[in-house]
Amino acid sequence: MADLQLKPQRDSGCITRVTPESAGWGHVGFEVHRLAAGETLEGAASDRETCLVWVSGRGQAQAVGHDFGELGERMSPFDGPPHALYVPAGADWAVTATTALELAVCSAPGGGDFAARAIPPGTHPVERRGTGSNLRHVHNIMPEDDGAAQSLLVVEVITPGGNTSSYPPHKHDRDALPGESQLEETYYHRLNPPQGYAFQRVYTDDLSLDETMCLSDGDVVLVPRGYHPCATLHGYDLYYLNVMAGPRRVWRFHNQEDHAWLLKT
Repeated sequence: MADLQLKPQRDSGCITRVTPESAGWGHVGFEVHRLAAGETLEGAASDRETCLVWVSGRGQAQAVGHDFGELGERMSPFDGPPHALYVPAGADWAVTATTALELAVCSAPGGGDFAARAIPPGTHPVERRGTGSNLRHVHNIMPEDDGAAQSLLVVEVITPGGNTSSYPPHKHDRDALPGESQLEETYYHRLNPPQGYAFQRVYTDDLSLDETMCLSDGDVVLVPRGYHPCATLHGYDLYYLNVMAGPRRVWRFHNQEDHAWLLKT
């Protein structure tokens, strides 16, 4: 089994990279690149569809022979919803940074007749999810109901300091619709202020997989199966960018029975 926690490579333009081969699964790919103004990142045509997420900064984008102009406006992932760009399988793309730019490259097997499109802030409403110390703010980027991709599901979540998230514990590791879908998942974590830390546990009912990780700013966590709650400490807000993909582009999850009572309070 691949290590579930990946540390960023801070001395490289590509600070993190997950491939199906490195993760030992079949669908999700994820990278984060940091570009200086004037630098260009390119993606070649392949059999994978891609969602580019402007984590912070601005950059000029081209895809499928079309100029999408300058995208991005926030300078921190904690400053509102992002700009994003969907690129279908079989298409080239390029982004040239116009400021310091952190760009996430989310990918999964593609196909079908889907068009390249910009996904600006406001495309989907910000969702306030949970109550009390389980409150978080959800920025859907490519939810299942947009109907405009083959595999990819992409979402950002902001969890205020002292709160839990992806909680009560839930999983989506069985192809058992309508109750549960099989989806691999990555979490890209950022903290504000960045010297903070948070925690995430990935585990199965039989505890054959049971890992608890202390998260620093820039860490990536792989969720091949099992439950995957996380929590951040007082004073430190937690951002994470989720990429999910599996045999079907449907998000249906199963809450762990021991903790499902929390949904009734």
